[in-house]
Amino acid sequence: MTRGIVLGGSRGIGKAISDSLRSIDIDVFAASKNDIDTSDLNSVKEFLKIHNQTDILILNTGGPAPKPFSTITEEDWKLYHNQLFLGFCTILQNIKINDNGYIFLISSNVIKEPNPKLIISSAYRAAFSEVFKILSKQYAEKNISCINIAPGPINTDRTRELIENVEEFKNTLPMKRLGEPEEIGRFVKSIVQDNIKYLSGVVINFDGSNSNYVF
Repeated sequence: MTRGIVLGGSRGIGKAISDSLRSIDIDVFAASKNDIDTSDLNSVKEFLKIHNQTDILILNTGGPAPKPFSTITEEDWKLYHNQLFLGFCTILQNIKINDNGYIFLISSNVIKEPNPKLIISSAYRAAFSEVFKILSKQYAEKNISCINIAPGPINTDRTRELIENVEEFKNTLPMKRLGEPEEIGRFVKSIVQDNIKYLSGVVINFDGSNSNYVF
């Protein structure tokens, strides 16, 4: 049976992906923060002692609260350096992705359009996206596809934490609504189910035409 590991798989986008993959009979381990906390490298290493091989890996984690640059502390930088960057690097250095597998990174639209309120997230998510792009060429040699999904405003707890008046915000969006986590779940499912392999080393802007950039 094909196996999958979904980080942050108990809620939001991660849960939607877990549910979609299970619907096509993937044996999914939906990891919560109790299972692995990527801000804590000891937690990451303990997780990898048990979960060290899979066919499908979803790299997904939450981000920091909005903070002006002048108020970001050294501890903030260190915490999210681990959570958004070094934790993921450690996972990829120590987990075996089986040939013909998939790795999906759930990043954010801030990797292309930095947000002044989310400087930490913008910096570290962009940095890991660079690593992920480089590694995609190595994984391609084993027919392992690497897809970076960069969500815009999605209907999750995270979005509601960041936006004060969600209903008002929806009216500013081209589609007049938030994206749904299940849409991302169905996208991941379709890639796996239809065995789409040549779509690799790419960033998918999942934002309902909200962004202004072309590339």
